[in-house]
Amino acid sequence: MTHVCPLCNCLSALSPSCPKCSQLMVDQGRVMDTFDDYSPYLDIEGMKKVDGYPEDFYKHQCPHIFLCSSCGEQITQLIDEMIMA
Repeated sequence: MTHVCPLCNCLSALSPSCPKCSQLMVDQGRVMDTFDDYSPYLDIEGMKKVDGYPEDFYKHQCPHIFLCSSCGEQITQLIDEMIMA
C-alpha cells in the first residue's frame, strides 16, 4: 500500500481559518520543503524522520504550513495521508 498526501497530490484542498483573525489561510506546502534548496527533491519518507514531527512517519501524516495573507499568522497542520492501491 502507498500513502499519499491529498494536498501535495492535488486530490483535495484545505483552507483553515486563521486562529488570529478568522480569515482563510493559504497552503504554503510541506514543512520539509523549506529546510534548504534541495529538500523538495529528497525522499519524502526519509525527510519525515528528521522534520521535527516524530510521529508523522508512523501515522502517515504530512505536515503543511498555512499562512494568513491578512495578518501574517503561520500555523503547521498535520494532514492525514490517503491509501492508494
